[in-house]
Amino acid sequence: MISSLRGTVLAVSGSSAVIEVGGVGYAVAVTPQHALSLTTGSEALVHTALVVREDDLSLFGFADLEALHVFDLLRGVTGVGPKSALGVLAAMTPEQVAVAVSTEDDAAFRKVSGIGPKTAKLIVVSLAGKLIALRPHAAAPTIRPIGGEIVVALVGLGWPERTAQEAVDEVLRDLTGERNTQALLRAALSLLGPRQLTGAP
Repeated sequence: MISSLRGTVLAVSGSSAVIEVGGVGYAVAVTPQHALSLTTGSEALVHTALVVREDDLSLFGFADLEALHVFDLLRGVTGVGPKSALGVLAAMTPEQVAVAVSTEDDAAFRKVSGIGPKTAKLIVVSLAGKLIALRPHAAAPTIRPIGGEIVVALVGLGWPERTAQEAVDEVLRDLTGERNTQALLRAALSLLGPRQLTGAP
């Protein structure tokens, strides 16, 4: 696992950079803002995530650990690939991502190319409570019961509120084991899947 690179910047172009470490040049995908901060010939430290696929190895680089952390969390959301996650961080700082999640502002994510309404809702629900340390200190947010968060997410995904509430009630009644937001959302989606967004039993 390549978690960071420190070396000489050989080239910078748009949203990519080549950093030489020990005689080897590593191509790293970065945000346009990060690319502007890198200068050819200078030394740079880049925190990285190595994304491994069947036919590809890709490095994504970040100026700080906060951005890398948010990138990893975004990649864990269904429907968000590494390029989309990088796109979010090109449009928003880690702090802005944290604020958007805490205020349930999915519109902020819909502005990012490749992020649709359903995925934006899933980002807000999936990252809830995971970015508290990044939020600017402010008045405590209104706390919604975990079941309420799931109902809001399901309504945003297209199910009628009554159908969503019934599904959440059933999941809360029957689910054993871990009861965090993601586990409950997965269980509710699994239950509702056969209903084809109609609310029919």
